[in-house]
Amino acid sequence: MCRGLATLPATCLKSARDIKHKIGFLLQKPDLLPDSKNVKDRSIQADRVPDGPSKVQKWKESFNNVMNSEDGRTVFADFLKSEFSQENMEFWNACEDYKKTPLNKMVAKAKQIYEEFVEADSPNEVNLDSATREETKQNLQSAGPSCFHEAQMKIFTLMEKDSYRRFLCSKRIQDLSASAGPPAPQEASRGVGCVPGSRKALMSGA
Repeated sequence: MCRGLATLPATCLKSARDIKHKIGFLLQKPDLLPDSKNVKDRSIQADRVPDGPSKVQKWKESFNNVMNSEDGRTVFADFLKSEFSQENMEFWNACEDYKKTPLNKMVAKAKQIYEEFVEADSPNEVNLDSATREETKQNLQSAGPSCFHEAQMKIFTLMEKDSYRRFLCSKRIQDLSASAGPPAPQEASRGVGCVPGSRKALMSGA
């Protein structure tokens, strides 16, 4: 037998190193397989298209379906920006966030929302009648979870009767609907038809 590595020929040492590398590769290979499968699974999930067409059809059925969908709110908010009325959605979102505020922080949070959206000449003033504005101001004294309930409902109704109708006629919705193909007859009958027209005209008729 060889007495040490120094006495081994160079070809013998090279063969020993090659065998060591092959054994190491074989030992690691089983551990790599699950990771490769996970990468493949993640790739498939990334390529999977969300169920967009059915979502769009739901949005066309009612404004509630838009507001109950995270994607719907995002698309609708983008539309409001194009009409320079994004403050309505921002106020609605602020009210939803306010409801989740701890009780000991509601007074400060309510004051902040009021001064930003409700108070006359506020930076992002929403379109509220004077009675609702005054009622909301009085609610600040107690600042409970329902502090902005009436004001939020008024803005919801305003968006539903005003912006939502034009939203259905927007290019974004038309493009999404076209890519989805024609809806089933029963779905089409449930849809709310778009009503094109100026924002001013619809607001005066609301």
